[in-house]
Amino acid sequence: MDRSPLPDDKIGVFDSGVGGLSVLRALHARLSQAQLHYVADSAYAPYGDRSAEEVIERSMRLTRYLLGAGARMIVVACNTATTAAIRALRAQWPRMPFVGVEPGIKPAVARSPGGRIGVMATQRTIDSERLRALVQDHASGRTVVLQACPGLADAIEAGDANPDRIDSLLRQYCLPLQQAHVDTVVLGCTHYPFVADRIRSIMGSKVLLIDTADAVAQRAQSLWPAATSGQAEGSLLLQTTGDPSTLMELARRWLPAEAVVERVSL
Repeated sequence: MDRSPLPDDKIGVFDSGVGGLSVLRALHARLSQAQLHYVADSAYAPYGDRSAEEVIERSMRLTRYLLGAGARMIVVACNTATTAAIRALRAQWPRMPFVGVEPGIKPAVARSPGGRIGVMATQRTIDSERLRALVQDHASGRTVVLQACPGLADAIEAGDANPDRIDSLLRQYCLPLQQAHVDTVVLGCTHYPFVADRIRSIMGSKVLLIDTADAVAQRAQSLWPAATSGQAEGSLLLQTTGDPSTLMELARRWLPAEAVVERVSL
């Protein structure tokens, strides 16, 4: 963008579900005057259990919807959608700024005291060429344990309906990381920061957790023009293709400002 944002200009944000609220919160902190429009594709969550073709199709559909609603930038607040679809999105809309999310291998390497790093992510992210390239480019000579977490994003998506299920999955997926004596864990799915305290209680307080939400927001800020002086406070519009109750509850808990929450069919 080469102009100041107009009042109706929005930053569109989407995720497979509620996980992208962690990114939305960071965006709002850095761009408090922006109009933020978030879509949780909860009816199709989790993306990590879907084929690459399905993820691309949903990402295209959500992007098209957000652009039609006035978005002038798209933040793909989902690791799985970023690895599977962001190249196709940029090819389809070459003049539109896209910001994606990817596992924080580079910051993990920089901060790991012993070079023993665990990555928790969906199966599709774990299997992606992008993650392998990140490990090869930034973690050569380090121990990197890749841990797929099937069902975890789905359990978090369900909110507090089944906390025992979340705890059981976390114990299962953290065990290989504990056995490998990792000192740093990359949260490779935007859902996982919602259970960071539980992960920390299992792994121990000395293990570092890496969440890239602020780095994503910083990148978006660098691409978004400075607000004009006197521009009103921004707004938060949250929509979901699923049941809005979980989105509404997590928005109250995680977001620092009031948000409109709606259901949408896409």
